[in-house]
Amino acid sequence: MSSSTPLTRLAERLRQLLHRNGKPTRLHPSAFWAEATSTAGLALAPAWRKVRDLWLRYAWPVLSVVSILGWSVLAAAILLWATGQAFGWQEAKAAAIAAFVLFVIAVGFILGRSSYGVVLDLARTRVAVGDSAVGSIAVSNTSARPLLPAALELPVGAATAVFHLPRMKPQQVHEDLFTIPTARRAVIVVGPVRSVRADPLHLLRRQVLWTEPEDLFVHPRTVALAGSAAGFIRDLEGMPTTDLSSADVSFHALRDYVPGDDRRHIHWKTTARTNKLMVRQFEETRRAHLAISLSINTEEYASEQEFEMAISAAASIGRQAIREQRELDVLTQKGPLRCETGRNMLDDMTRIVGAPMRRTAVDLARSLADTVPNASVVFFVVGSNVTPTQLRSASASVAPGVRSLAVRLQAGAAPTRANIADLTVLTLGDLADLAIVLRKAAA
Repeated sequence: MSSSTPLTRLAERLRQLLHRNGKPTRLHPSAFWAEATSTAGLALAPAWRKVRDLWLRYAWPVLSVVSILGWSVLAAAILLWATGQAFGWQEAKAAAIAAFVLFVIAVGFILGRSSYGVVLDLARTRVAVGDSAVGSIAVSNTSARPLLPAALELPVGAATAVFHLPRMKPQQVHEDLFTIPTARRAVIVVGPVRSVRADPLHLLRRQVLWTEPEDLFVHPRTVALAGSAAGFIRDLEGMPTTDLSSADVSFHALRDYVPGDDRRHIHWKTTARTNKLMVRQFEETRRAHLAISLSINTEEYASEQEFEMAISAAASIGRQAIREQRELDVLTQKGPLRCETGRNMLDDMTRIVGAPMRRTAVDLARSLADTVPNASVVFFVVGSNVTPTQLRSASASVAPGVRSLAVRLQAGAAPTRANIADLTVLTLGDLADLAIVLRKAAA
Protein backbone atom coordinates (compact mmCIF):
# COMPACT_ATOMS: atom_id res chain seq x y z
CA MET A 1 0.00 0.00 0.00
CA SER A 2 1.64 3.23 -1.10
CA SER A 3 1.39 6.31 1.11
CA SER A 4 0.57 9.68 -0.42
CA THR A 5 2.21 12.90 0.72
CA PRO A 6 0.75 16.40 0.35
CA LEU A 7 3.06 17.04 -2.62
CA THR A 8 2.02 13.87 -4.44
CA ARG A 9 -1.67 14.68 -3.84
CA LEU A 10 -1.07 18.20 -5.20
CA ALA A 11 0.65 16.82 -8.32
CA GLU A 12 -2.20 14.37 -8.90
CA ARG A 13 -4.79 17.13 -8.62
CA LEU A 14 -2.92 19.31 -11.12
CA ARG A 15 -2.70 16.36 -13.53
CA GLN A 16 -6.48 15.94 -13.27
CA LEU A 17 -6.97 19.61 -14.07
CA LEU A 18 -4.85 19.40 -17.22
CA HIS A 19 -6.15 15.99 -18.35
CA ARG A 20 -9.86 15.45 -17.91
CA ASN A 21 -11.45 12.22 -19.17
CA GLY A 22 -8.00 11.09 -20.27
CA LYS A 23 -7.65 14.03 -22.71
CA PRO A 24 -5.66 17.23 -22.36
CA THR A 25 -7.77 20.30 -21.53
CA ARG A 26 -7.21 24.03 -21.78
CA LEU A 27 -8.30 26.15 -18.82
CA HIS A 28 -8.45 29.90 -18.61
CA PRO A 29 -5.29 31.04 -16.72
CA SER A 30 -7.31 32.73 -13.95
CA ALA A 31 -9.53 29.68 -13.45
CA PHE A 32 -6.54 27.37 -13.45
CA TRP A 33 -4.68 29.55 -10.94
CA ALA A 34 -7.69 29.74 -8.60
CA GLU A 35 -8.22 25.98 -8.74
CA ALA A 36 -4.54 25.25 -8.28
CA THR A 37 -4.23 27.66 -5.34
CA SER A 38 -7.27 26.14 -3.62
CA THR A 39 -5.94 22.62 -4.16
CA ALA A 40 -2.46 23.58 -2.92
CA GLY A 41 -3.97 25.17 0.19
CA LEU A 42 -5.92 22.02 1.05
CA ALA A 43 -2.92 19.77 0.37
CA LEU A 44 -0.45 21.83 2.38
CA ALA A 45 -2.76 22.67 5.29
CA PRO A 46 -1.47 19.87 7.60
CA ALA A 47 2.14 20.85 6.92
CA TRP A 48 1.34 24.52 7.51
CA ARG A 49 -0.34 23.74 10.84
CA LYS A 50 2.71 21.75 11.92
CA VAL A 51 5.07 24.60 11.00
CA ARG A 52 2.86 27.09 12.83
CA ASP A 53 2.76 24.94 15.96
CA LEU A 54 6.56 24.59 15.94
CA TRP A 55 6.93 28.35 15.49
CA LEU A 56 4.60 29.18 18.37
CA ARG A 57 6.14 26.57 20.66
CA TYR A 58 9.86 27.07 20.08
CA ALA A 59 10.75 30.06 17.90
CA TRP A 60 8.33 32.74 19.07
CA PRO A 61 9.13 32.48 22.84
CA VAL A 62 12.80 33.09 22.01
CA LEU A 63 12.33 35.87 19.48
CA SER A 64 9.73 37.70 21.58
CA VAL A 65 12.36 38.25 24.28
CA VAL A 66 14.15 40.79 22.07
CA SER A 67 12.64 44.27 22.39
CA ILE A 68 12.21 46.74 19.54
CA LEU A 69 15.32 48.55 20.75
CA GLY A 70 17.15 45.24 20.82
CA TRP A 71 16.24 44.44 17.21
CA SER A 72 17.35 47.93 16.19
CA VAL A 73 20.73 47.53 17.91
CA LEU A 74 21.15 44.06 16.40
CA ALA A 75 20.38 45.34 12.90
CA ALA A 76 22.79 48.23 13.40
CA ALA A 77 25.52 45.81 14.55
CA ILE A 78 25.09 43.64 11.46
CA LEU A 79 25.15 46.71 9.21
CA LEU A 80 28.27 48.08 10.91
CA TRP A 81 30.09 44.75 10.59
CA ALA A 82 29.16 44.42 6.92
CA THR A 83 30.29 48.01 6.29
CA GLY A 84 33.56 47.43 8.14
CA GLN A 85 34.23 44.29 6.13
CA ALA A 86 33.41 45.97 2.83
CA PHE A 87 35.42 49.17 3.35
CA GLY A 88 37.97 48.05 5.90
CA TRP A 89 36.70 50.38 8.62
CA GLN A 90 38.01 49.05 11.90
CA GLU A 91 35.90 51.54 13.86
CA ALA A 92 32.70 50.09 12.38
CA LYS A 93 33.83 46.57 13.29
CA ALA A 94 34.63 47.70 16.84
CA ALA A 95 31.16 49.24 17.21
CA ALA A 96 29.57 46.03 15.91
CA ILE A 97 31.57 43.95 18.40
CA ALA A 98 30.54 46.27 21.24
CA ALA A 99 26.87 45.83 20.28
CA PHE A 100 27.23 42.05 20.25
CA VAL A 101 28.94 42.16 23.65
CA LEU A 102 25.98 44.17 25.02
CA PHE A 103 23.67 41.41 23.79
CA VAL A 104 25.76 38.72 25.48
CA ILE A 105 25.72 40.68 28.76
CA ALA A 106 21.95 41.23 28.44
CA VAL A 107 21.38 37.47 28.22
CA GLY A 108 22.80 37.08 31.73
CA PHE A 109 20.11 39.40 33.12
CA ILE A 110 17.17 37.37 31.79
CA LEU A 111 18.40 33.86 32.60
CA GLY A 112 17.18 32.02 35.66
CA ARG A 113 13.84 30.97 37.09
CA SER A 114 11.64 32.61 39.68
CA SER A 115 9.26 30.62 41.81
CA TYR A 116 6.40 32.83 42.91
CA GLY A 117 2.93 32.17 44.18
CA VAL A 118 0.83 35.13 43.07
CA VAL A 119 -2.78 35.84 44.07
CA LEU A 120 -4.64 38.73 42.44
CA ASP A 121 -7.70 39.72 44.47
CA LEU A 122 -10.21 42.36 43.42
CA ALA A 123 -12.36 43.25 46.41
CA ARG A 124 -15.29 43.86 44.05
CA THR A 125 -15.48 43.07 40.37
CA ARG A 126 -18.45 45.41 39.89
CA VAL A 127 -18.50 49.02 40.99
CA ALA A 128 -20.35 52.15 39.92
CA VAL A 129 -18.75 55.20 38.36
CA GLY A 130 -17.01 57.16 41.11
CA ASP A 131 -16.81 54.27 43.58
CA SER A 132 -13.50 52.94 44.87
CA ALA A 133 -12.15 49.85 43.12
CA VAL A 134 -9.55 48.33 45.42
CA GLY A 135 -7.47 45.23 44.86
CA SER A 136 -4.42 43.48 46.23
CA ILE A 137 -1.51 41.35 45.00
CA ALA A 138 -0.09 38.77 47.39
CA VAL A 139 3.27 37.34 46.29
CA SER A 140 4.94 34.44 48.09
CA ASN A 141 8.34 32.84 47.58
CA THR A 142 7.57 29.19 46.95
CA SER A 143 11.18 28.14 46.38
CA ALA A 144 13.68 26.84 48.95
CA ARG A 145 16.12 29.70 48.40
CA PRO A 146 15.91 33.47 48.73
CA LEU A 147 14.83 35.49 45.69
CA LEU A 148 16.47 38.71 44.61
CA PRO A 149 14.48 41.95 44.29
CA ALA A 150 12.29 41.97 41.20
CA ALA A 151 9.42 43.82 39.61
CA LEU A 152 5.87 42.71 38.85
CA GLU A 153 3.69 44.36 36.22
CA LEU A 154 -0.09 44.56 36.38
CA PRO A 155 -1.87 45.72 33.19
CA VAL A 156 -4.98 47.75 34.06
CA GLY A 157 -6.79 48.53 30.85
CA ALA A 158 -4.38 50.47 28.63
CA ALA A 159 -2.10 51.36 31.56
CA THR A 160 0.42 49.24 33.46
CA ALA A 161 1.15 49.38 37.18
CA VAL A 162 4.59 48.31 38.43
CA PHE A 163 5.12 46.69 41.85
CA HIS A 164 8.64 46.34 43.22
CA LEU A 165 9.35 43.18 45.23
CA PRO A 166 12.04 43.21 47.93
CA ARG A 167 14.46 40.38 48.55
CA MET A 168 12.24 37.54 49.75
CA LYS A 169 13.14 34.64 52.01
CA PRO A 170 11.65 31.18 51.40
CA GLN A 171 7.89 31.13 52.12
CA GLN A 172 7.87 34.89 52.74
CA VAL A 173 4.74 36.74 51.57
CA HIS A 174 4.71 40.30 50.28
CA GLU A 175 1.40 42.12 49.71
CA ASP A 176 0.64 45.33 47.82
CA LEU A 177 -2.66 47.22 47.62
CA PHE A 178 -3.77 49.25 44.62
CA THR A 179 -6.70 51.45 43.60
CA ILE A 180 -8.20 51.61 40.12
CA PRO A 181 -9.74 54.91 38.91
CA THR A 182 -13.45 54.59 38.04
CA ALA A 183 -14.17 57.97 36.49
CA ARG A 184 -15.77 56.45 33.36
CA ARG A 185 -18.15 53.63 32.56
CA ALA A 186 -16.06 50.78 31.17
CA VAL A 187 -15.10 47.12 31.31
CA ILE A 188 -11.48 47.19 32.52
CA VAL A 189 -9.31 44.12 32.02
CA VAL A 190 -7.08 43.74 35.08
CA GLY A 191 -4.08 41.45 34.69
CA PRO A 192 -2.54 39.08 34.11
CA VAL A 193 0.16 39.69 36.71
CA ARG A 194 3.56 39.15 35.12
CA SER A 195 7.13 39.16 36.38
CA VAL A 196 9.67 40.85 34.17
CA ARG A 197 13.42 40.29 33.77
CA ALA A 198 15.28 42.83 31.66
CA ASP A 199 18.75 44.22 31.23
CA PRO A 200 19.49 47.86 32.17
CA LEU A 201 19.29 48.95 28.52
CA HIS A 202 16.08 46.94 27.91
CA LEU A 203 17.52 45.18 24.89
CA LEU A 204 16.04 41.90 26.13
CA ARG A 205 12.86 41.53 28.12
CA ARG A 206 11.55 38.23 29.45
CA GLN A 207 8.18 38.00 31.17
CA VAL A 208 6.29 35.21 32.91
CA LEU A 209 2.52 35.28 33.48
CA TRP A 210 1.35 34.29 36.96
CA THR A 211 -2.43 34.91 36.96
CA GLU A 212 -5.37 35.04 34.60
CA PRO A 213 -6.91 38.38 33.54
CA GLU A 214 -10.06 39.52 35.35
CA ASP A 215 -12.81 41.88 34.19
CA LEU A 216 -13.73 44.87 36.33
CA PHE A 217 -17.15 46.29 35.44
CA VAL A 218 -17.53 50.00 36.11
CA HIS A 219 -21.32 50.26 35.96
CA PRO A 220 -23.10 53.47 34.97
CA ARG A 221 -24.05 55.72 37.85
CA THR A 222 -27.65 55.18 38.98
CA VAL A 223 -29.99 56.93 41.38
CA ALA A 224 -32.50 55.35 43.75
CA LEU A 225 -36.14 55.84 42.78
CA ALA A 226 -37.70 54.47 45.98
CA GLY A 227 -40.79 56.46 46.81
CA SER A 228 -41.28 57.75 43.29
CA ALA A 229 -41.29 54.38 41.55
CA ALA A 230 -44.98 53.90 42.30
CA GLY A 231 -45.56 57.14 40.43
CA PHE A 232 -44.07 56.18 37.09
CA ILE A 233 -45.49 52.64 37.07
CA ARG A 234 -49.10 53.59 37.72
CA ASP A 235 -50.59 50.23 36.79
CA LEU A 236 -49.87 48.54 40.14
CA GLU A 237 -53.18 46.69 39.69
CA GLY A 238 -52.39 45.83 36.09
CA MET A 239 -53.86 47.11 32.85
CA PRO A 240 -57.56 46.18 32.68
CA THR A 241 -58.95 44.28 29.71
CA THR A 242 -62.47 43.70 28.47
CA ASP A 243 -62.42 40.04 29.59
CA LEU A 244 -64.45 39.32 32.75
CA SER A 245 -63.26 36.91 35.40
CA SER A 246 -64.54 35.49 38.67
CA ALA A 247 -61.20 36.10 40.42
CA ASP A 248 -58.60 38.83 39.88
CA VAL A 249 -57.50 42.08 41.48
CA SER A 250 -59.47 44.66 39.45
CA PHE A 251 -63.09 44.87 40.70
CA HIS A 252 -65.72 45.41 38.00
CA ALA A 253 -69.35 44.79 39.20
CA LEU A 254 -71.75 42.53 41.13
CA ARG A 255 -73.83 39.69 39.73
CA ASP A 256 -76.13 36.94 40.94
CA TYR A 257 -74.56 33.94 42.61
CA VAL A 258 -74.51 30.71 40.57
CA PRO A 259 -73.53 27.27 41.87
CA GLY A 260 -69.77 26.82 41.72
CA ASP A 261 -68.85 30.45 42.52
CA ASP A 262 -66.22 30.98 45.19
CA ARG A 263 -68.04 31.84 48.44
CA ARG A 264 -65.18 34.15 49.39
CA HIS A 265 -66.34 36.58 46.69
CA ILE A 266 -69.91 36.90 48.07
CA HIS A 267 -70.72 40.55 48.79
CA TRP A 268 -72.60 40.15 52.09
CA LYS A 269 -73.86 43.72 52.43
CA THR A 270 -75.60 43.63 49.07
CA THR A 271 -76.86 40.11 49.79
CA ALA A 272 -78.49 41.33 53.04
CA ARG A 273 -80.08 44.31 51.27
CA THR A 274 -81.46 42.36 48.25
CA ASN A 275 -82.19 39.11 50.04
CA LYS A 276 -80.31 37.08 47.41
CA LEU A 277 -76.71 36.02 47.07
CA MET A 278 -74.54 38.46 45.09
CA VAL A 279 -70.88 37.89 44.13
CA ARG A 280 -68.15 40.22 42.95
CA GLN A 281 -67.14 40.13 39.29
CA PHE A 282 -63.66 41.19 38.16
CA GLU A 283 -61.86 42.35 35.05
CA GLU A 284 -58.90 40.30 33.99
CA THR A 285 -55.64 42.19 34.24
CA ARG A 286 -52.21 41.83 32.78
CA ARG A 287 -49.05 42.16 34.81
CA ALA A 288 -47.14 45.44 34.55
CA HIS A 289 -44.48 45.07 31.85
CA LEU A 290 -41.95 47.85 31.47
CA ALA A 291 -40.13 48.39 28.17
CA ILE A 292 -37.25 50.83 27.70
CA SER A 293 -36.06 52.06 24.31
CA LEU A 294 -32.52 53.40 24.75
CA SER A 295 -31.09 55.13 21.70
CA ILE A 296 -27.31 54.72 21.32
CA ASN A 297 -27.12 56.80 18.14
CA THR A 298 -24.59 59.47 19.19
CA GLU A 299 -25.86 61.86 16.52
CA GLU A 300 -28.99 62.30 18.65
CA TYR A 301 -26.97 63.57 21.62
CA ALA A 302 -25.36 67.00 21.93
CA SER A 303 -22.42 65.72 23.98
CA GLU A 304 -20.88 62.63 25.51
CA GLN A 305 -22.22 63.79 28.88
CA GLU A 306 -25.78 63.58 27.57
CA PHE A 307 -25.14 60.10 26.22
CA GLU A 308 -23.80 58.87 29.57
CA MET A 309 -26.76 60.49 31.37
CA ALA A 310 -29.14 58.62 29.07
CA ILE A 311 -27.52 55.28 29.92
CA SER A 312 -27.64 56.14 33.63
CA ALA A 313 -31.31 57.17 33.44
CA ALA A 314 -32.30 53.97 31.63
CA ALA A 315 -30.27 51.90 34.10
CA SER A 316 -31.93 53.62 37.07
CA ILE A 317 -35.45 53.02 35.74
CA GLY A 318 -34.67 49.41 34.81
CA ARG A 319 -33.02 48.70 38.15
CA GLN A 320 -36.08 49.97 40.05
CA ALA A 321 -38.39 47.85 37.88
CA ILE A 322 -36.33 44.73 38.63
CA ARG A 323 -36.41 45.55 42.35
CA GLU A 324 -40.22 45.72 42.18
CA GLN A 325 -40.21 42.36 40.33
CA ARG A 326 -41.68 43.86 37.17
CA GLU A 327 -41.17 42.31 33.78
CA LEU A 328 -38.56 44.35 31.96
CA ASP A 329 -37.21 44.65 28.42
CA VAL A 330 -34.47 47.05 27.32
CA LEU A 331 -33.76 47.50 23.63
CA THR A 332 -31.05 49.44 21.77
CA GLN A 333 -30.20 49.75 18.09
CA LYS A 334 -27.77 46.86 18.53
CA GLY A 335 -30.35 44.55 20.08
CA PRO A 336 -31.90 43.67 23.45
CA LEU A 337 -30.06 43.70 26.77
CA ARG A 338 -30.23 40.94 29.36
CA CYS A 339 -32.70 41.82 32.08
CA GLU A 340 -32.97 38.62 34.13
CA THR A 341 -31.22 40.30 37.05
CA GLY A 342 -30.01 43.77 37.90
CA ARG A 343 -26.40 42.60 37.54
CA ASN A 344 -26.94 41.28 34.00
CA MET A 345 -28.66 44.48 32.95
CA LEU A 346 -25.94 46.73 34.38
CA ASP A 347 -23.21 44.55 32.85
CA ASP A 348 -24.78 44.96 29.41
CA MET A 349 -25.27 48.69 30.04
CA THR A 350 -21.55 48.91 30.78
CA ARG A 351 -20.67 47.26 27.47
CA ILE A 352 -22.73 49.75 25.41
CA VAL A 353 -20.67 51.69 22.87
CA GLY A 354 -22.40 54.56 21.12
CA ALA A 355 -21.76 55.37 17.47
CA PRO A 356 -23.31 57.38 14.63
CA MET A 357 -25.78 55.16 12.82
CA ARG A 358 -28.64 55.27 10.36
CA ARG A 359 -31.23 53.84 12.73
CA THR A 360 -32.82 56.63 14.76
CA ALA A 361 -34.90 56.66 17.92
CA VAL A 362 -38.02 56.42 15.74
CA ASP A 363 -36.79 53.21 14.10
CA LEU A 364 -35.91 51.85 17.52
CA ALA A 365 -39.41 52.64 18.83
CA ARG A 366 -40.96 50.66 15.98
CA SER A 367 -38.66 47.73 16.71
CA LEU A 368 -39.65 47.90 20.38
CA ALA A 369 -43.34 47.75 19.48
CA ASP A 370 -42.71 44.57 17.48
CA THR A 371 -40.35 43.01 20.03
CA VAL A 372 -42.40 43.75 23.16
CA PRO A 373 -46.05 43.83 22.05
CA ASN A 374 -47.39 43.18 25.57
CA ALA A 375 -45.72 46.15 27.28
CA SER A 376 -47.88 48.23 29.61
CA VAL A 377 -45.43 51.12 30.16
CA VAL A 378 -42.91 52.27 27.52
CA PHE A 379 -39.98 54.65 28.05
CA PHE A 380 -38.13 56.34 25.17
CA VAL A 381 -34.72 57.52 26.42
CA VAL A 382 -33.29 59.97 23.87
CA GLY A 383 -30.91 62.91 23.49
CA SER A 384 -31.60 66.61 23.06
CA ASN A 385 -31.15 66.43 19.26
CA VAL A 386 -34.34 64.38 18.90
CA THR A 387 -37.10 66.70 17.70
CA PRO A 388 -40.73 66.81 18.90
CA THR A 389 -41.78 65.55 15.46
CA GLN A 390 -39.59 62.48 15.89
CA LEU A 391 -40.99 61.90 19.38
CA ARG A 392 -44.53 62.08 17.97
CA SER A 393 -43.59 59.51 15.33
CA ALA A 394 -42.07 57.28 18.01
CA SER A 395 -45.19 57.44 20.17
CA ALA A 396 -47.35 56.55 17.15
CA SER A 397 -45.80 53.07 17.15
CA VAL A 398 -47.10 52.38 20.68
CA ALA A 399 -50.29 50.34 20.87
CA PRO A 400 -53.43 52.03 22.23
CA GLY A 401 -53.82 51.69 25.99
CA VAL A 402 -50.06 51.54 26.61
CA ARG A 403 -48.69 54.43 28.62
CA SER A 404 -45.68 56.00 26.90
CA LEU A 405 -43.13 58.42 28.29
CA ALA A 406 -40.05 60.01 26.74
CA VAL A 407 -37.04 60.92 28.89
CA ARG A 408 -35.18 63.58 26.92
CA LEU A 409 -31.67 64.30 28.17
CA GLN A 410 -30.43 67.89 27.90
CA ALA A 411 -27.41 68.76 30.05
CA GLY A 412 -28.10 71.66 32.41
CA ALA A 413 -31.83 71.95 31.60
CA ALA A 414 -34.43 72.36 34.33
CA PRO A 415 -36.64 69.30 34.97
CA THR A 416 -39.89 69.84 33.05
CA ARG A 417 -42.88 67.90 31.80
CA ALA A 418 -44.78 68.37 28.53
CA ASN A 419 -47.30 66.41 26.47
CA ILE A 420 -47.18 65.56 22.77
CA ALA A 421 -50.51 63.90 22.04
CA ASP A 422 -50.57 60.83 24.32
CA LEU A 423 -46.82 60.98 24.94
CA THR A 424 -45.49 62.47 28.18
CA VAL A 425 -42.12 64.15 27.54
CA LEU A 426 -39.84 64.55 30.55
CA THR A 427 -36.79 66.79 30.12
CA LEU A 428 -33.89 65.87 32.38
CA GLY A 429 -30.82 68.07 32.87
CA ASP A 430 -29.19 66.20 35.74
CA LEU A 431 -29.42 62.57 36.79
CA ALA A 432 -30.26 63.62 40.34
CA ASP A 433 -33.52 65.13 39.00
CA LEU A 434 -34.81 61.81 37.64
CA ALA A 435 -37.03 61.14 40.66
CA ILE A 436 -38.44 64.67 40.37
CA VAL A 437 -39.46 64.34 36.70
CA LEU A 438 -40.98 60.92 37.34
CA ARG A 439 -43.10 62.38 40.12
CA LYS A 440 -44.21 65.07 37.70
CA ALA A 441 -45.19 62.35 35.25
CA ALA A 442 -47.29 60.69 37.94
CA ALA A 443 -49.11 63.90 38.80
